[in-house]
Amino acid sequence: MTYLGFGIVTLFGYFRDFLRAVGLEKCHLARERDEQKDFVPLYQDFENFYTRNLYMRVRDNWNRPICSLPGPVFDLMERVSDDYNWTFRLTGRTLHNVINVGSYNYLGFAENNADFLKTVADKTRQYGVGVCSTRQEIGNLGIHEELEQLVAKFLGVESSMTFGMGFATNSMNIPAIVGKGCLILSDELNHTSLILGARLSGATIRVFKHNNMHSLEKMLSEAVCSGQPRTHRPWKKILIMVEGIYSMEGSVVRLPEIIALKKKYKAYLYLDEAHSIGAVGASGRGVTELFDVNPADVDVMMGTFTKSFGAAGGYIAGKKVSLVDYLRSHSHSAVYASAMSPPVTEQIIRAMKCIMGKDGSTEGIRRVRQLAENTRYFRARLKEMGFIIYGNDDSPVVPILLYMPGKVVAFAREMLERRIGVVVVGFPATPITEARARFCLSAAHTRAMLDQVLHHLNEVGDALCLKFSRKKYSSWSDLSDETDFELGS
Repeated sequence: MTYLGFGIVTLFGYFRDFLRAVGLEKCHLARERDEQKDFVPLYQDFENFYTRNLYMRVRDNWNRPICSLPGPVFDLMERVSDDYNWTFRLTGRTLHNVINVGSYNYLGFAENNADFLKTVADKTRQYGVGVCSTRQEIGNLGIHEELEQLVAKFLGVESSMTFGMGFATNSMNIPAIVGKGCLILSDELNHTSLILGARLSGATIRVFKHNNMHSLEKMLSEAVCSGQPRTHRPWKKILIMVEGIYSMEGSVVRLPEIIALKKKYKAYLYLDEAHSIGAVGASGRGVTELFDVNPADVDVMMGTFTKSFGAAGGYIAGKKVSLVDYLRSHSHSAVYASAMSPPVTEQIIRAMKCIMGKDGSTEGIRRVRQLAENTRYFRARLKEMGFIIYGNDDSPVVPILLYMPGKVVAFAREMLERRIGVVVVGFPATPITEARARFCLSAAHTRAMLDQVLHHLNEVGDALCLKFSRKKYSSWSDLSDETDFELGS
């Protein structure tokens, strides 16, 4: 049925392209001028087919403008289209108190509590908003060094360095770590930033099946035995690239097994903890803590501050001399990028100290436990209702499989009508047959909020026939003692 749905909209797309070609329908997308028809085309017509005929029909479900803090609830600016989603206009009306289950605000640090943000305000007054220089020139502030020392201590490694952009932390540092003559073994579901960094490096890239240790070991064995193509010389480096939590699947990396393979074949391990740092582990220290492995067994620890810490930027952490000091002089992001904004730096320090308990309170650990409780509760209730969901039980990223393109659109619109803000994802971000809605849970969500979301999910799931699971699960009350960490200190 999913293939049939895509087939129908594809056929209509070709029909509408024919109407545009003969002038019966206006095309609103950019096109080449007739005077430039003999030049190499800037716009490949077939490449824009999906955008023009499929995405444009449902574009109202993405890029919605919000006009408030992206906390557990937010306000949404209402917009309408008079030309079938080619353009939008704001109506001036605001949708208030929409429950936010789409943002990566895992620990609820995207907040505007004046008491919590006092130190951030003080640092803004002291340093201003921008540094206007790279850290290698005159942009290296004391709070930058304080943050890096704090990150290293939090992760349990020798040293760390921070960057102003999470995406660039991957894409600009991987080329400094590996190059020609090196081999990258990349999980097939790795984030685009990892893929871009791997391509920019010039290294040979081979992709193994998602979280499949047999596939990874087979590639490692072949790489060690056969070496480089044609010459059969040994690879200069073999780098395994994985994520802690995969943002579209909600699955958690099989870290102990990957570390065992890495040691067996003398490879290096690059771990991207963008979604897992702060979100999993007894004290929020990520998948190394979740699996109780030694952080020193991970050669390159990477993470971002854009999720659990409610800020921006990223970090690379590991050995001081062989990794961090090397990257300070060889990373494009370290040498050429502007230093991290002072208030952003202080926000990360504030959040990390709160998680570590260095602020003299138990608020940080309460949030970590609350997120874990919310995650287990929400996942168990969805399974009980009959939805097919992906991912590990510890993962706060919860994808619900919707499959059919028409149901994806109907689901997003119906949930917004009920004041629930969700993210829906389809091809090409997912396999064509596995379109989904992705829920991101937060410690800031109360049990009442989650129950409200689940109530509407249950109704919409019945109305749109989205409960595809045939498995039977025990009720949440049978699986839990109903401990509510919201009431703890």
